[in-house]
Amino acid sequence: MKFYWFLPTGSDGRTLTTGVRGTHGPGHDTTAAAAGPGAGRHRSPDLRYLTQIALAAEHTGFDAILTPAGTFNEDPWITCAALAQATEHLKFLVALRPDSISPVLAAQMAATFQRQTGGRLLLNVVTGGNPAEQARFGDHLDKAARYARTDEWLTVLRGAWAAEPFDHTGAHYDVTEAAVFSPPDPLPGVYFGGSSAEAAPVAARHADVYLTWGEPPADVAAKLDRIRDLAADAGRRPPRFGIRFHVVARDTTEQAWAAAERLLTGIDPAHVARVQATLAGSQSTGQARQSSLHAAFRDSGRTSDLEVWPNVWAGVGLLRGGAGTALVGSHREVADRISEYAALGIEEFILSGFPHLEETYEVGEGVLPLLGADRGRVGVGR
Repeated sequence: MKFYWFLPTGSDGRTLTTGVRGTHGPGHDTTAAAAGPGAGRHRSPDLRYLTQIALAAEHTGFDAILTPAGTFNEDPWITCAALAQATEHLKFLVALRPDSISPVLAAQMAATFQRQTGGRLLLNVVTGGNPAEQARFGDHLDKAARYARTDEWLTVLRGAWAAEPFDHTGAHYDVTEAAVFSPPDPLPGVYFGGSSAEAAPVAARHADVYLTWGEPPADVAAKLDRIRDLAADAGRRPPRFGIRFHVVARDTTEQAWAAAERLLTGIDPAHVARVQATLAGSQSTGQARQSSLHAAFRDSGRTSDLEVWPNVWAGVGLLRGGAGTALVGSHREVADRISEYAALGIEEFILSGFPHLEETYEVGEGVLPLLGADRGRVGVGR
């Protein structure tokens, strides 16, 4: 198993309403008192703070760190290039979007990053599913066309890494003798996620690692089986599988659930409603699946309905887009849940917590050592 942490390049803090302008949409005041106690006490994603998180992840044995892409985050390439100078072996899973960069330029940037860091780059290719976010990048394609472009984009990306110049003529790209200064060695792993009918075949054809957001095990197992079948149809071996969870882990079960409840304490229901209205505009099937996990809570108002599987809590999705579930429990319980997902075929776990600096140590020192025998190693290059 491999374990990744998360880099909060949109801001960080002790509440779920800190630094999430992209979730709420422009114009929503996330620092208002109605958003909950402490919503204004945020940590800016300056290089000094992000360096602390990267060093903590490296120190506690995480293999890599995921850096998101989007207009409400700092640029992931520039940020990770800076952090690579402060770290030694931590890898960087850099998110990038086919709607905003040429595949040949991306191939060049990736090859340079790989050489300059000694092979510490991984690529998370994000097709995008929010029309408002797509429009900020000048992208107005419909969903089917976006995934068709991503399919072609990945073909050109890999072609530009080949030993010989690469020609391609398609619906979205027309390149002649695409190449880079020198092919990256090793090639950066390509990570790709998506739950829709349009996304899954692209993942099966191109992904080295297929990513899913956290859901109950039966739902995850069905998704992995689908990707395995599609990969076989494409004549490929199935990719590795990864999953994205937040984590609230403490010494005891009671302490962990109390910490999870505090993330929601004092949140105005109207604020939750605004967030959910924004998320409802997403075209992402994965986002719709995440939102469905807390439907029972919206009907009942009982926080117990947010636990959708033992130690799997959907409370984060009330206030944030994207990954909406957290593993909540004692260090041992969280380790056991991770082992349960590993038994399904999940090999890579991308984790995070609020605030990210403190929770790096909580998970890195409390949970990862319990999984040491299963991992086979701790950290990269050790």
